Amino acid sequence: MKPRLPLVPPLLLCACLVATLRGVEPLQVCGDQPALAAPEWIRHETIYEVNVRQFSAAGNFAGVEEQLPRLRQLGVGVLWLMPIYPIGVENRKGTLGSPYAVRDYYGVNPEFGTEADFARLVNAAHAQGFRLVLDWVPNHAAWDNPLVKEHPDFFVHDAQGRCVPPVDTDWTDVVQFDFKNPTVGDYETAAMIHWIQKFGIDGFRCDFAKGLPTAVWNEISARLRAVRPDLFLLAEADLPQEQLRAFDAAYSFGMMKVFTDVAAGGAGVSKIEDELVRTQVAFPRGAPLIRYTTNHDENSWAGTDLERLGGGVEAFAVMTFMLDGIPLIYNGQEAGLDRRLKFFEHDPIPWQPSPRADFYRTLCHLKHADPALATGAPMRRIATTVNGSVYALLREAGAHRVISFCNLTAKDVTVDAVDPVLNGRWRDAFTGETITWQVPVSFPLPSWKYRVLVSAE
Repeated sequence: MKPRLPLVPPLLLCACLVATLRGVEPLQVCGDQPALAAPEWIRHETIYEVNVRQFSAAGNFAGVEEQLPRLRQLGVGVLWLMPIYPIGVENRKGTLGSPYAVRDYYGVNPEFGTEADFARLVNAAHAQGFRLVLDWVPNHAAWDNPLVKEHPDFFVHDAQGRCVPPVDTDWTDVVQFDFKNPTVGDYETAAMIHWIQKFGIDGFRCDFAKGLPTAVWNEISARLRAVRPDLFLLAEADLPQEQLRAFDAAYSFGMMKVFTDVAAGGAGVSKIEDELVRTQVAFPRGAPLIRYTTNHDENSWAGTDLERLGGGVEAFAVMTFMLDGIPLIYNGQEAGLDRRLKFFEHDPIPWQPSPRADFYRTLCHLKHADPALATGAPMRRIATTVNGSVYALLREAGAHRVISFCNLTAKDVTVDAVDPVLNGRWRDAFTGETITWQVPVSFPLPSWKYRVLVSAE
């Protein structure tokens, strides 16, 4: 067993627990409180999710390292690696199992390489200007994780004294940690600090973060930031209270669902505005959310972005960069990935030339370079005569302005607008064309098309 660091006095932690075995905490409305300040370095970056198993034919760390120059050219700045730890064998799903069934929180999956191979990848990524975020799996562990036998008090048991999977899930390959025991938080904190201190990890994406009480996360976060003040913590959750003291960013599950519904014609474009207002009220002021059209879960289980968004794949991707937040790209999107990747098998991404690469490159570089697209920069909707079809958005920071028009329907429209902000010279981010506008402005916008204009004054 690895050494554990003290977290908080057990009585204090137990008194703070509000979650129950059968569910998560209720959502708290936090719009009247400030969010935890995210590190400055994340504000201009795009996160790129790396499924190490599927990223290359070899399916290892070396396969990721080989493509770092290409990813640097793409313009992403943060690499999130899906879990890299040894995978449980007992009750394993499929041939290779789920990377979220962790057998050793201090180890490296031998299928991916050695510790030295991982260190080489981290060092190469840092040398090329990337930040590197590890996927952390705090809620559950593999059945054959040694902790199950060495520390049975770390886990929830049924009436017969047997470990149990997380309730109301089909995650039969893992068992549920018991966070009523404060030493579970001690152990996890120590393990996370190990990766920070030994390898220089820049942050963690925390899987199923809502499975842990916010009080536990608050204490873990404080301990981690005492070691690395500019650490980035991303919650795979949408509990507003977790962004008061624990997490720098959370998932925008609601907006991704809205995108899917709008693309299918089951909801109007106004639903985007409704979701923005909802999160503005619920989440702390300034709380960043991850904007995305797909990820490993969506791709493997719900369908590719092409399946779910149809002709709107690019238009909705533009929205993920234009809305305030932190954009996320799932590996393969830039190659036009058009199939679901198998989750429990080796199923390499079919890398191929695609115009989608230039598309994402334009968006990533614009996000990185223009202050108007920095996370936290103000945004507002621009009114048009076709608000039912087009979402027009202004982002600005000082003299810097970016405006976008996204037709999120399958019908051609003509956009008319009179907002004074449209006056002046603009450069089209995708074509390089320079135009001068004087309101009223009017232009055609075919189905599923978009325009992104950068102030050229």
